[in-house]
Amino acid sequence: MPTKKPDVDPFAAMESLRTALTEVGIVLPSLAVDAASPRLRLVELGRVRADVAERLAAALQRGGRE
Repeated sequence: MPTKKPDVDPFAAMESLRTALTEVGIVLPSLAVDAASPRLRLVELGRVRADVAERLAAALQRGGRE
């Protein structure tokens, strides 16, 4: 069972995710840190169009490789 890492900086995690998504040609315009719940360290992925969701799923399925 994976262990939870509560000390992960949500801003660093968000930027890491943004960079990884950009590398496979995916942009989540609403990607942000949830300022309303700082203790939970949540990263909001936001809403995306269906075609972006499909591209994200495909990138995950192929391990991020083109």
